[in-house]
Amino acid sequence: MKRYILMTLSLTFIIVLGACSNNLGNMNPFDMMDSSGDRSEGSMMMGHGHSDVPLQHSTGENELKIPPILQKDKEEGNDVYYTIEAQKGQTEIFDGIQTKTLGYNASFLGPVMKLKKGQTVHIKLINSLDEETTFHWHGLIIAGDADGGPHDVIQPGEEKEITFVVQQERATLWFHPHPKGKTAKQVFEGLAGLMYIEDGMDDPYVYGENDFPLIIQDRTFNDQKQLDYEAVKNADGTMGETLLINGTLNPRLTVNQEKVRLRLLNGSNMRNYTFKLSNNQSFQQVASDGGLLNEPVELTELQLTPSERAEIVIDFTKIKENEDVKLITDDGTVLLPFQVNDKESKVQKEMLKPENPITISDEIMKKEVSKEIVLFGMMHHVTINGKKFDPNRIDFTQKKGETEVWEIYNKPDMMGGMIHPFHIHGTQFKVISINGEEPPENLQGYKDTIALDPGDKAKIAVKFEEKGVFMYHCHILEHEDNGMMGQIKVE
Repeated sequence: MKRYILMTLSLTFIIVLGACSNNLGNMNPFDMMDSSGDRSEGSMMMGHGHSDVPLQHSTGENELKIPPILQKDKEEGNDVYYTIEAQKGQTEIFDGIQTKTLGYNASFLGPVMKLKKGQTVHIKLINSLDEETTFHWHGLIIAGDADGGPHDVIQPGEEKEITFVVQQERATLWFHPHPKGKTAKQVFEGLAGLMYIEDGMDDPYVYGENDFPLIIQDRTFNDQKQLDYEAVKNADGTMGETLLINGTLNPRLTVNQEKVRLRLLNGSNMRNYTFKLSNNQSFQQVASDGGLLNEPVELTELQLTPSERAEIVIDFTKIKENEDVKLITDDGTVLLPFQVNDKESKVQKEMLKPENPITISDEIMKKEVSKEIVLFGMMHHVTINGKKFDPNRIDFTQKKGETEVWEIYNKPDMMGGMIHPFHIHGTQFKVISINGEEPPENLQGYKDTIALDPGDKAKIAVKFEEKGVFMYHCHILEHEDNGMMGQIKVE
């Protein structure tokens, strides 16, 4: 899909709009904008008067940090107990300098929590921050009262315990804060961790040896090498020039001559990434947000918008001797240089396939659209269906266990618009179509976030397995904080 669609405007108009955008008061600039008209492609990462913030190349001088596995507090039969604490800390991101950060059970970012399908999980959640927070389980099928949305606030110094049964197949999920109006800041400062769902299938990959998570983020640091979100935040999405992967500055990854699985998470507030290899070698995508694809999909590049995940397999036996290979973006920015050792693996790793193939029945394909979502606006004027988030308003209702077809429309504005990654809490949905056509193969697995270009319409099959109130919103975190969010009550 196209990265951004922008209409041609005079430079004068852009400057005037940018200068006036903070003084619009009650006037909505879109009242005068026509959503029709020609669209032209733009190469900017951001729209609406933003200039692109170039990302610095990784020099590859630091070996990639691998998040630790979260240890259980105890295990009793099928019940497993964990503790996760949101805390303040200081982290040496730059040599010899302590940067104030936030983290889960650590000073910065968090661990990987491994869960198994069928387990009953008990998690004690502790807020050791100076401000309220929540713990949202992104991509997890869970009841609304444990989902960690903006209603589930934990005050400083307080704790809460949640319990749930793991219902879904193997997948790479994540967790992050979701307090109303404060999500972007807390994620920017370091609150993000991973959750792996495992099942009964044997996994040929070994964590930390040929199975690596990559939490990819961009940040801006001030002259003192501190994270000052308020100084750099942008209402249309905050970007930074400094690349961090797993919190590592200038990372590299040492691998053997074998097949290696990378679990990619776009953990940025708003930056999109289109990943490729510097030698143009293909790779296989084996999983999307909600788990394994029916078949591996051969790709040479892959776009992920904020919060999207993908598992890819790179065959490093195909690398020529002394060949310099890096994970890069489509504009050539170096994200992660690889150092390929001579050591070869004698084990041929079989590609994993889901135990239960993902299909959409004819009955679902023929269902009428029952819920329409219109994403629109920019900066502080973002809306869903013309409304801003109201915690006291239920926008939709749906019955537990019943599949409905939602239509999501990214309505263009006079400036063309921007990509909106649309996320639904508490479920994994299936993509029926995009602009009336069958979705690409790598979007035919389970998803919890779908990226829509301006003008795009997608139909998705949505089923909730648990009751409660769930959020749906744009996952550009500043858009979410500015009210581009609604609520559905599942009964």
